[in-house]
Amino acid sequence: MAKVSVLVDTDVFIDYFNSGRFSSLFDSSRFTVYYSVVTKKELLSKPGLREAERQAILHELSQCRIVKLTEAITTRYFELRERHPSLDKEDALIAASALVKSLPLVTRNKRHFRIVVGLTVLGA
Repeated sequence: MAKVSVLVDTDVFIDYFNSGRFSSLFDSSRFTVYYSVVTKKELLSKPGLREAERQAILHELSQCRIVKLTEAITTRYFELRERHPSLDKEDALIAASALVKSLPLVTRNKRHFRIVVGLTVLGA
């Protein structure tokens, strides 16, 4: 069976780190987990983050694949921001990354992304 590739939103990573939820997603040979540069920024900029937590986050992220900013993602981001001004900047960048890379987005915040046409959103 082929691996399923997914882009994982920050909230799912937070739940995984805090409670071990979604370990079937992260600790599975069934999924290839991608994350946006925004997710890395959000996880590592948490106020009061201890060095041990930072190292644990970096270790887990090293097991996943990062989606770096490209010209195509930046262009799609600006299109989304123009079309949906109420869409949070970070959410728009995550959505743009998923759209350009043709990855479904795994998130608990489905309502944040439901306005984005063409985005496949998988609720966590």
